[in-house]
Amino acid sequence: MATVFSQIISGAIPGRFVWADDVAVAFTTIAPIADGHTLVVPREEIVQFIDAPTDVLAHLVQVAQTIGRAQQQVWDSPRVALVTAGFEVPHLHLHVLPAWDEQSLTFANARHDVPAAELDAAAEQVREALRAQGHGDHVPARLTDPAV
Repeated sequence: MATVFSQIISGAIPGRFVWADDVAVAFTTIAPIADGHTLVVPREEIVQFIDAPTDVLAHLVQVAQTIGRAQQQVWDSPRVALVTAGFEVPHLHLHVLPAWDEQSLTFANARHDVPAAELDAAAEQVREALRAQGHGDHVPARLTDPAV
């Protein structure tokens, strides 16, 4: 059975995409710890990071770094966090989010009541920053489309 992330990638479940290439996609989470909280996900279903081929994992980290730079530009955070947990979905994903301190980097701080318009706006801010930084060729034409 396809994971929820595979269903998002296929378009069966809606997502807010900020990045897409042949190996990975990135979309904002519906339960952000911070504005712009983005998940970088391989298109291939890989359960956890230790199962990923080295080249795929390296690519995911490179995409996460690029998205992190965009997030830092938008929200002016002192740091950008990269978290690999993966207990909630058995499909490798990297959490990338603006960070102000370590205490705020807990999933207990995830907000489940963010209005859709605010989630859309945060995703669009990341998309705009990625375009401004020269990565427009990897920003999907539409927020809800995982293709470039």
